[in-house]
Amino acid sequence: MPTEQIISANKPLSVNGRTYHVETRWGEVSNRILTVGDPQRARVVAEFLDKILFEHSSHRGFLTITGMYKGLPVSVVAIGMGLSMMDFFVRESRMVIKGPMSIVRFGSCGSICQASIGDIIVAKRAFGIGRNFDYFDDQDKQGKEPYIFWKPVDADEKLTAAVENNLKKAVGTGHVFEGAVGSADSFYGSQGRLGDDFYDANDCLLDRVHREYDDAAALEMESHMLFHLASVSSGKFGQDPKSIRAACALVVFADRTGNRFIDPEMSKRMIEIAARAVLDALVQDMPSQDGLHPAAGSVWESEV
Repeated sequence: MPTEQIISANKPLSVNGRTYHVETRWGEVSNRILTVGDPQRARVVAEFLDKILFEHSSHRGFLTITGMYKGLPVSVVAIGMGLSMMDFFVRESRMVIKGPMSIVRFGSCGSICQASIGDIIVAKRAFGIGRNFDYFDDQDKQGKEPYIFWKPVDADEKLTAAVENNLKKAVGTGHVFEGAVGSADSFYGSQGRLGDDFYDANDCLLDRVHREYDDAAALEMESHMLFHLASVSSGKFGQDPKSIRAACALVVFADRTGNRFIDPEMSKRMIEIAARAVLDALVQDMPSQDGLHPAAGSVWESEV
């Protein structure tokens, strides 16, 4: 349950300025953010920070860790899974950060291209896949599709290039792939996983994905929302549109074409190798604090 009184139902901030779900306030989150789903992965990434200055776990399952990396503030935020959690995180972070933001999603995915388990896929763009509930309710299914596709949104070109270049140096060019990423509203039905417990009408879903997007490389659950919000961001403090720039790198956990899943040892190794590369990309993309969130009153005030 929330521990502080909320003062507005429309824009729910506490009396101390904390957001409702993420529970961070002014000066606790950096302009540079590496976001993951798994809180354990967030702690692995945070081990590469030079110094941890702040850590908070919210009542809604968000974990925020802010520290210094190569002399600059960086935040690592674990959000859980799904489009809604990404929405809460991006919107509530924007509320408490002044200046432009760079966000890199560092997650896992299922490969639907040549990339195998342990490889990394960098998203050039992301499209959405959602279950069409009306299809399953209607008796007449003529001309209707069981799944809705939302148009792709591009990743930020500059930030993505920094992420991709650093990953290629870290793991080798042959282990880094790029393409379109499909963000589904479920891990199961809308990613084409088959089973007998539910009627999902998804036997041909992966074929349709490849027909619609010839560069489709992976399926996951968050990047389309991240890229969409970045594309419509205008900022709280009067910045120009697109005050948020976003990129995404995904470790292949599931090989959907070969029906293989990564083992824990390989997962840990690849996350550790790739995490430093993504952190390097964030500080290369924003190499200075000029024009970013003021140090005064922040958790990094004494460090910059």
